[in-house]
Amino acid sequence: MSQPSSPPAAPPGPRIPEAVHRRRWAVLGVLMLSLLIVVLDNSILNVAVKTIASPAPIGIGATQSELEWSINSYTLVFAGLLFTSGLLGDRLGRKRVLLSGIVVFGIGSALAAFSGSPGELIAHRAVMGLGAAFVMPATLAVLMNVFERDEQPKAIGIWAGGVGLAIAIGPITGGILLEHFWWGSIFLVNVPVVLLALALMMWLVPDSRDPDPGRVDIPGVLLSVVGLVLLVYGIIRGGELADFTDPTVLAPALGGLAVLVLFVLHERRSDHPAIDMTYFKRPAFSAAVAAIALVFFALMGVTFFSAFYLQSVRGYSALQSGLLILPLAVAQMVFAPRARLVVERFGARAVCTAGMLLVALGLAAFAFFDASTPIWVMEVVFFLQGAGMAHIMPPVTVAIMQALPREKAGSGSAVNNTFRQVGGALGVAVLGSVLSSAYRGEIEGHLGAVPAALRATAGESVEATLAVAERLGPAGRDLVAPAYDAFLSAMHLTAVASAVIALVGAAVVAAFLPGRTPAGPAPTPPGGGPEGEAARTSAPASGAEAGESARR
Repeated sequence: MSQPSSPPAAPPGPRIPEAVHRRRWAVLGVLMLSLLIVVLDNSILNVAVKTIASPAPIGIGATQSELEWSINSYTLVFAGLLFTSGLLGDRLGRKRVLLSGIVVFGIGSALAAFSGSPGELIAHRAVMGLGAAFVMPATLAVLMNVFERDEQPKAIGIWAGGVGLAIAIGPITGGILLEHFWWGSIFLVNVPVVLLALALMMWLVPDSRDPDPGRVDIPGVLLSVVGLVLLVYGIIRGGELADFTDPTVLAPALGGLAVLVLFVLHERRSDHPAIDMTYFKRPAFSAAVAAIALVFFALMGVTFFSAFYLQSVRGYSALQSGLLILPLAVAQMVFAPRARLVVERFGARAVCTAGMLLVALGLAAFAFFDASTPIWVMEVVFFLQGAGMAHIMPPVTVAIMQALPREKAGSGSAVNNTFRQVGGALGVAVLGSVLSSAYRGEIEGHLGAVPAALRATAGESVEATLAVAERLGPAGRDLVAPAYDAFLSAMHLTAVASAVIALVGAAVVAAFLPGRTPAGPAPTPPGGGPEGEAARTSAPASGAEAGESARR
């Protein structure tokens, strides 16, 4: 099978105005701060699930399903509105959309901090998802409009490394907050960071937009939101019942699939689609978005249950759990900004395939973890996962973003982030359902002594079983060891499923991503020498870029 040496790429577009080019790295720092807020919140939540699941006053007594929906309500609103936010950014201006998103995210964070019930938390997390939907694609779209094409891979690598920074800071920050304050502090901490980000954005970030954006595809957005919510609800419901043939599972799941088919058909026929389906005719583009979806599908599900493994089975505190995950974040921070150098030498296909195999190896290792696995083994596994992610995210993001013209950066960023978030949401739902079903099947035989009124609750999750055991006092002691064994057995099954998904991703990128780009004459750098300087300053700037240059 012949492979293209590089993906079809869009024209680089006009030169960046000199006033914008000079402060491009400061702008990137502000964008990373915005990214930090959004990603940090989810990484904090992962170490707080055990606390939130605890009864009041420690937590709010959230069930396994409610915990999943506290994650999925955010992710589904985020993923469903990314199409619209990307188009609005291209139409109205990316800076304006970015500022609006940060404000909404801050309001949602403050509301989530004072949630009085799991239902309120789920609703407020959805508000946070609404804000994040306007933040994430705008950061990448602005990046593409302040860096010239030859510097974009480096900038995207640093941007992706910012995810690693958030992963590192999130669990540690969450652990410190949970040890000294109430659980709502993990959301309230976002507010001062939001205020700082707003001030810096207004000062530094230039505006840009598409001179010919087209209309917003409202029917397409609605179809995508309805389809995804129905599908994931059906999967979560199946995990709750441990029966995927129940009508209350099949009806929403099949209905969601049908709506998503209608969404694809609508997008193909629309003259102003939310997502241009012709992009997916390019194998490299399709492989890149598939790789993002598959790797986050595998990782998000494992991230969800690893918090229970570390805290419930191993007995580590939230802060200790955050510190144990630190190698994953450090590896991503170290390797992501340098991934472009490896791609230049070996090609995107080889680098991303190796990265996916590393991720699969790390996920498979969870199938061998037990209650006494040495800490150093876990640290090595987390480091390998982070190194694998660092060699997947930057190359596939570059492949997606450079396949589109610069004026469509908002739409391209929306595609990139939508597939990542949808993959993550489905990973939590599907793998969470596998974990829940397997756990219920393992623990049911040990619940004979539990009162009938508590038996259904006790079988929901390891936390629920341990809570019932504590409520029963001495009579519940015999439930503790079986609960640990049942969870480990369920975790092993889920880890194997995750590794298989990662291997599928490795096969996809190995088959369709481009190989090594042949060496050729180096282009003149945009800031390198008088000719590059003259090219940038004499080139016409369009739209908001011209206005920005004139103002300065």
